[in-house]
Amino acid sequence: MHALLTVGMMLAAALPLASRAATVEERVAQVGAAARARLRPSFDAAGVSYPPQRAVLVGLKVEQRIDLYAAGRDAEIRYVRSYPIHAASGGIGPKLRDGDEQVPEGLYRISALNPNSQFHLSLRIDYPNSLDRRRAEADGRTNLGGDIMIHGGAASIGCLAIGDLAAEELFVLAAETGVTNLRVVLSPIDFRYGALTALHAPARPWVPALYGEIHAALAELPRPPRRRPR
Repeated sequence: MHALLTVGMMLAAALPLASRAATVEERVAQVGAAARARLRPSFDAAGVSYPPQRAVLVGLKVEQRIDLYAAGRDAEIRYVRSYPIHAASGGIGPKLRDGDEQVPEGLYRISALNPNSQFHLSLRIDYPNSLDRRRAEADGRTNLGGDIMIHGGAASIGCLAIGDLAAEELFVLAAETGVTNLRVVLSPIDFRYGALTALHAPARPWVPALYGEIHAALAELPRPPRRRPR
């Protein structure tokens, strides 16, 4: 069996990437040098070594951007840069069920990297997580949906599309930092700068508590400069 597996791996490695599924390591080898070259000036400006010890991605619906924070060897979390969100369906409010086309809201992790995404490269968010499931059970909701990604391209239903180059940077960053060292905060708005209006009244009784958790997570991060993401 071991010999058969070894032969199979050798045959797979001999095939060009275009004709077979690539591994995460192969994609990093393919796009990593260019992605690191684009990332390093922002890391240098922030005073954070690359790859960082840990990182946080903050997705903001109203502001339509993803902010990247990272901590180096000194463990101090710093703002690094922002990425514009090119497409994200739905609106303010958490994801409740399959087919509602909502981007989730809450505190998440990256559960996997997809080197063969139909949207170039993607990072899978662990929605629904245990808290999503507990709230759904309390509501009597089932069929919560899933497969929520941060990915390349400029089209999306329930995911966050950030363009191919940005997807390469975050894919390589996640691979080299380690997905267990990466947190994701998905928020309707940057609560550090303002609050939602009465027009956005929560549809579920637990939403104010959820927004309190998100607000607390954002409060632990330095405020990014008020400028348009590049």
